[in-house]
Amino acid sequence: MPTPPPPNKIPWPPLILVASILGAVALGWFFPIAASTPEVGLPLGVLCFALGVGLDFFAMRIMRRRNANILPNRAATALVTEFPFSISRNPIYLGNTLMLMGAGFLFANSWFFFAAAFSALAVTELAIKREEAHLEAMFGARWRRYAEDVPRWLKAPFR
Repeated sequence: MPTPPPPNKIPWPPLILVASILGAVALGWFFPIAASTPEVGLPLGVLCFALGVGLDFFAMRIMRRRNANILPNRAATALVTEFPFSISRNPIYLGNTLMLMGAGFLFANSWFFFAAAFSALAVTELAIKREEAHLEAMFGARWRRYAEDVPRWLKAPFR
C-alpha cells in the first residue's frame, strides 16, 4: 500500500503559534486588558508555562525515541500511543496552548488567553483534523482504536 501524502503542505502549527503570540503582544500593547494580580498571576503563569514546555519536550523526546516524524507537514512514520500520548492525541499542541495561557498570567495580558483559544481552534481545523485523516489512512484500525480511547485534547482522569 503506498504511503498517503503528508497531512499538510504548510507547517501550520508553528505559524499559528507565532501569529498568536504576536497578536497577543500587539493587542496587549494597544488595548491592554490585565489578566490578574502578580500574586496570583506569577505562580499560575510559571505553572502553566512550565507544564506546557515540559509536555512539549517530553512528547518530542518520546516521538524521537519511536522514530516518529515530528514535523507537521511530513508524513507519519509511527503511531505513538504511550504517555503523554495516552492522555492526549496532541500533547505538543496542548503544551503550546498551556504556554500561551501561562504567558497570559506571567505578562498580565488577557489577550494571551484569547490567543490560546484561537490557536487551539486554528490548529484543530488546519492541522489536527488533517493529521487524523492521514493517521487513519496510515494505520487504519490501530488508529481508530487509539482515537476511540484517547481524546483529541485531554483525557479526563476519571472516565
